[in-house]
Formats: sequence, C-alpha cells, structure tokens
Amino acid sequence: MKKLISYTLIALFASVAVSVAAPGTEALEAKEKSAWQCFKDKKSDDFKKLVSPNLVCVYADGMSNMQKELDSMSKWDMKSFVLSDYQIVMADADTAICTYKVKVDGTIGGQDMSGTHNCGSIWQMKNGEWRAIFHTDIKEMATPST
Repeated sequence: MKKLISYTLIALFASVAVSVAAPGTEALEAKEKSAWQCFKDKKSDDFKKLVSPNLVCVYADGMSNMQKELDSMSKWDMKSFVLSDYQIVMADADTAICTYKVKVDGTIGGQDMSGTHNCGSIWQMKNGEWRAIFHTDIKEMATPST
C-alpha cells in the first residue's frame, strides 16, 4: 500500500512539474504576435529581444539569418496581420515547435505579399526567457478547381 501511495505521489509531482515547465499556448502565441508586431512596426531593437541572435529562417526565396531579417524589415510595408490556428508541440521542456497561419496585408519591395501564409517557429527557453530560434513561412497557393 505504501508503494502505491509513493508511486501516486511521484506521478502527481512529475505531472505538476511538467505542466509548470511547459508554456501555455497563449503565452507563446503572445510572444509570436509580439515578434510580428515589432517586425510590422520596424522596431528592430524590440524584435531582437524576442529572437535569438542566431535566428535561422527558411523561405521560398532562400535562407535568412538575423541580419537579413533586419534588412528585410525596412523593405516591408505591412498594413496588418492576423494569426490563427496556433498549435504547439513541446519537443522537450525547453523547446516549443509552433505552427500557425497568418493572414498578411502588405508588400515587400513593391511586390504584393498579401494572403494567408503557413508558418512554423521554434522557441527555446534559455536563461529564463523564450526566444525564437527558427522561423519559416510560405504563402498558401490557391487550390486549383477541378
């Protein structure tokens, strides 16, 4: 009987520890929205506080890093964005894989980029803070009618 109680208490404490360590969907979604808002508003210093200096990005037109992201920030004219369908998978207690859609209204270098984009980000907990270490997004293609 004592073993059963001990195992039950261990399982209870372990589940509480995991739930405390894992971020809520709302918290990471808020970080993601903040990163998008900083990018939209061209607030590079605030953007750098949310993402790792070693940020890696993958887009249809190539790979990017922190400096390239900051350079492209000045070329964007983003009027609005709305995130939806936000999902998180915890790879471990300090790594969150996030997928979502973002509806963007804007241009980059005069080219219209408006539409729905499929996105993915990886956030990592380091020194008590969540920072984005990877991001990808690609504009959804129109589904051909049959």
